[in-house]
Amino acid sequence: MDRFLSSYVHNIDAKGRVSVPSSFRQVIASRGIRELFAMRSLSRPAIDVGGPELMEHYERQMEAVDPFSDLYQDLALYAYGDGAYLKFDTEGRIQMTDFIRAHTGITDRVAFVGVKHSFQLWDPERFEAFRSQSRERLQTTLQNRQGFSASAETPE
Repeated sequence: MDRFLSSYVHNIDAKGRVSVPSSFRQVIASRGIRELFAMRSLSRPAIDVGGPELMEHYERQMEAVDPFSDLYQDLALYAYGDGAYLKFDTEGRIQMTDFIRAHTGITDRVAFVGVKHSFQLWDPERFEAFRSQSRERLQTTLQNRQGFSASAETPE
């Protein structure tokens, strides 16, 4: 396993901890990720979570702009000032902190959603609504492309 794939809903325990899905923990271990970095999604009520490559992605974007510009300052505030590290306990659980809950609306359950090199944390009901809307947008986009079929059939 080398990518975060699928989605899972897990219950949060009375102490605010939740088990990271085992397939996600396998990806984390295979990549040698020691620290998980989390940041609020700019466009969704979700938390983006990943290893060093998530932070490096934003740092590359920052390097491409003038360090004295407003854009650089906004990116720096977003990546560094509005991010957090998530720590695993010995049983593979992370804490659902106020940082996470305030942005996502997560209460007693959390949806873990794989997005290849990282994953997201969602309130399960919000995720289902977003997934449904996203699927509709994708179907419309694909139907509007000439000659593209959105079916699972293999081209001959």
